[in-house]
Amino acid sequence: MKVIHENCDPKLAQDKKLPYTAYLVEYRNEDKTCYDIALGDSTVEMFDYYYDKYKNVVGWKQSDGQVNPKLWRENMIKKSEPKAPERKTRKRKPKDGEEK
Repeated sequence: MKVIHENCDPKLAQDKKLPYTAYLVEYRNEDKTCYDIALGDSTVEMFDYYYDKYKNVVGWKQSDGQVNPKLWRENMIKKSEPKAPERKTRKRKPKDGEEK
């Protein structure tokens, strides 16, 4: 059982880069509805984990992930900002009479 995102926005479950075995779990914690994205070997394992922890599981829904769980890595969901390409500069040719 692995929790990918804890107490997150339910829209994060729409990410196609998640494994297809990931679930959006809805539960109540102190009269507040919370959402987690979790991976488990079975739904029974996930239910047991959340029932033991919060005692009030509302339900779960499979995420929109499309990646094979064997090929999925956790760093695939972290978005890195694209870097601007490094500018190349030309070396100036010395003019006649200038030193290098």
